[in-house]
This record gives sequence, structure tokens and C-alpha cells, in this order.
Amino acid sequence: MRPGKDIIVAQAGVLYVVATPIGNMGDISARAREILAAVGVVAAEDTRHSSRMLRGLGLERPLVSLHEQNERARATELVERLRAGESVALISDAGTPLVSDPGYQLLRAALAAGIAVSPVPGPCAAVAGLSAAGLSTDRFCFEGFLPARAAARRRRLNELAADQRTLVIYEAPHRLAASLADIAAACGGSRRACVAREMTKQFETFYRGSLDELAARAQSDEDMRRGECVIIVEGAAAMPRGPGRLDDTLAVLLRYLPPSAAAAAAAELSGVRRNEAYARALELSTAKGGDSA
Repeated sequence: MRPGKDIIVAQAGVLYVVATPIGNMGDISARAREILAAVGVVAAEDTRHSSRMLRGLGLERPLVSLHEQNERARATELVERLRAGESVALISDAGTPLVSDPGYQLLRAALAAGIAVSPVPGPCAAVAGLSAAGLSTDRFCFEGFLPARAAARRRRLNELAADQRTLVIYEAPHRLAASLADIAAACGGSRRACVAREMTKQFETFYRGSLDELAARAQSDEDMRRGECVIIVEGAAAMPRGPGRLDDTLAVLLRYLPPSAAAAAAAELSGVRRNEAYARALELSTAKGGDSA
């Protein structure tokens, strides 16, 4: 046989990013089930949890773990299998993989190796919660999980407080009450919000109200603190533009900036002319005994 005459070069496999139910098993798509039945291996965040899910679907597939601690090493192994022609399904414990779940390093490694990546869309807790919250869905910001430490969480919330988009946040049940209190403090207790708990499951509950109301309920209602939660928060109101806003804006900016810099920022925020803002900044800083240079 001449060299290379009958050598078969395997075509690379496909990495499928497969969304799985967030609770109700009836939400699995026909295509997701078909892909899971066909791939050579399923990469799962928790193989014990995922094996039970697959058995519930009547499927038996080889599973390998892929989680935060082993993802880098596992990605190398799975890319080699993909190169050899084996297709891989990436799943998380629930919902759409990579949305606040592991899988990014595997995805990047597969793309770098020229492997085809195909999404198999389906359930996502963030979108499910947003769709039923009763708040604006035109523009939203997915924040994922807030920092666990209180100081870092409050800093991040202060950065988000002025965002005019609806905020979508994941939170663990044991931190729900503290996080809602911090969100209310940063964003204002009157802002509307919704906590979606145990979506698509038997005890699915949507709590709607002001941030102050929800924070108080989370402190007193043990049921509210059971199960994974999605917090949806109304976006900040648009800042009024015009001369009437100028003094309020300058009053804040002059605490931290000299009049010239404060005036430049205030002019942009309030829509007045820069020279008008600067003249008013000088008046305010002089009235308070500040430096008018």
C-alpha cells in the first residue's frame, strides 16, 4: 500500500452548547434531546446532577466533569477529542451554559483550534425572570451574581445605581435579604423590582413591589429565601436636562472637582452652555467659601 493511500482523516467534531431545563423537565427542546443522544460525550458541571437529568430523558451518555476548578485541564482533553472527530455537548446544571456558569475556557480553546461551535438554545433563568417580572424589557443589563462580600457588593451597586436599563441579577438564597437591602440603599427604596424564585418548579413564586418592600419581606419570609433567585430591578429614571437641574448637579460635582471641571461635566449632564455652567459654579463655590480659581 502506498503511503497515505487509504488513510482516513477524521473530520473534527462539533462543540454543542446545549441549554437544559431550569426546573420543569418538559422545557427540554426536541433538538436538545436529539443532540444529547447523539454526541460522544457530555461535559457537565455536576455529573451526578446531569446523569439524573439524562436518565429522566431516557438517555445514557458518557459524562465528564467540567467545572471552575478543572476547566483549563479538561478543555485541553476535550479539544483533542473534538479534533479526533468526536462531538461534545456542553451543559450546565440548569439553563444556558456560560451564563454565569463554567464553559468559557472550553469555548475559547475550541474556537482557537478551529472547532465548530453550535448553540442549542433553550431555557435561561435571566430571560425567564425578565419576561414575567412586569418591568421594562426594551433594554436590560445582565449583571450575573453580585460580589459575595458586602463591601464589594455595595461598591458594585453604587456603580450600577444610575443605569437606566432594567437590571437582572442572580442571587443565592442565603444572601437574598442582604443583597436586597444593599440594592435598596444604592438605588432607592421606592424603585420597582421583582424577585423570581424557583421558576418553572412546583413552588414558582414572583414577588413584586418596591425595593424597600421586597427587602423587608426577604427578612421575614423564610420561603422567599429558599431556592435560586433572580432579582429584576427597574432602571434609573432619566436625568432631567435643562437649567433647572444645573444647581443640583453642580452641588454634587463641586464636592469633588474644581469649578472648571465641575462646570464642564454639569453642562454635559444638564444641557446648558458651558460658560453658563461655569459662571454658576463660581457663584456657588464663592457662596460656600470655596476656591473659585
